[in-house]
Amino acid sequence: MANSLFSLEGRLALVTGSGQGIGFALARGLAEHGASVVLNGRDRARIDSAVEKLRDTGSKAHASVFDVTDFQAVNADVARIEAEIGAIDILVNNAGIQFRAPLEDFPEEQWERLFKTNVSGAFHAGKAVARHMIPRGKGKIINIGSVQSELARPNIAPYTATKGAIRNLTRGMCTDWAKHGLQINAIAPGYFRTEMNQALVDNPEFSAWLEKRTPAGRWGNVDELIGAAVFLASDASSFVNGHTLYVDGGMTASV
Repeated sequence: MANSLFSLEGRLALVTGSGQGIGFALARGLAEHGASVVLNGRDRARIDSAVEKLRDTGSKAHASVFDVTDFQAVNADVARIEAEIGAIDILVNNAGIQFRAPLEDFPEEQWERLFKTNVSGAFHAGKAVARHMIPRGKGKIINIGSVQSELARPNIAPYTATKGAIRNLTRGMCTDWAKHGLQINAIAPGYFRTEMNQALVDNPEFSAWLEKRTPAGRWGNVDELIGAAVFLASDASSFVNGHTLYVDGGMTASV
């Protein structure tokens, strides 16, 4: 009984932005716990390579190439997955981008791009998948937030705004869709060693600040997000809804 609570056998998960980094780690983790996974991104070669890596380990993996900012493409590919691969039981809204600049000099086009990808992308995918989940009376949606859903840091105010929006979009999805049997929650990672953060990882001054600022005293490793994703994707979280789970080494608990 204890193990079955966390089993994802027989379930299909769509993970957006999963060609590398956190998205790929989450897809791999869900697959290791029994799920079939659909990897998504805009770069066909990168997604095909990621799918092959999972298949080489015995996982059931499929590719789905679309841009989350294109709602027509999202709707079409979600419908294709449902018809050709199977019913989507789990959606992980991970696709996101970052751009850093002082707020007074922040380019307007980058502001729009951040919101279109980080917020509208989660809305488009969530809506498209929920429309299939609702008639079935069940489904799991996991949005990827950030410690910036709660905190701010210089030069990333627009990114912080997008991740704050994800936190409340998660609550809004719960408010509308929990009555249909869906559980919608968020994972808010702290600072993890990823391709997107490589410039910060390589900056000795920033790494020293981070290690001092984080009670755990270090960067996170992407595999440390898998447990949270499996919990929120499985029956173990059947009465958890609208919640944001911070996986941050204690950063949001400390001043």
